Amino acid sequence: MVYKLLLFVIITFSNLLAVDELKEIKTFQADFAQTVTNESSKAISYEGKVFIKNNDRVLWKYLSPIEKNVFLLNDIVVIDEPELEQVIYTRLKEQLNILSILQDSKKLSENKYESFFYNRKYEILIDENKIKQVSYKDELDNYIVIKFTNVVQNQEIPQDFFRFIPPSHYDIIKK
Repeated sequence: MVYKLLLFVIITFSNLLAVDELKEIKTFQADFAQTVTNESSKAISYEGKVFIKNNDRVLWKYLSPIEKNVFLLNDIVVIDEPELEQVIYTRLKEQLNILSILQDSKKLSENKYESFFYNRKYEILIDENKIKQVSYKDELDNYIVIKFTNVVQNQEIPQDFFRFIPPSHYDIIKK
């Protein structure tokens, strides 16, 4: 799950950069609504906020149905689960080459792009030079749709915003 999320984040932000009009983007912030639909058409929805800075700093703040924060700092992933009072630290095993994702992104129509990464197709919808939606199928054949609203680009985000220090009572898990 975490790897899929991180892969999606990098592809999403990279595709923002792939669009000629958006090459100057250094930061991206938005509210998101994510829907995961399985093969039986059962769906679960998540809502929250995403913050991205320079491709190497990412924070997904899940607000509903549960609170969870997923930080990506270069190749380190930190998952803060306040309701469980735990934090999980892990390191990405595979190098995610953002440049190859950028080079492979293709414009399908005025507002629609696609990218293939690890044999998975991602469709990206852009409106008014801002990313509005990303959709793809995961390895379990779940259909994932992430819609972005209240998109803000190139507004400064402090480096400390992406730092997480677990409370002393948290369980710490290293994978």
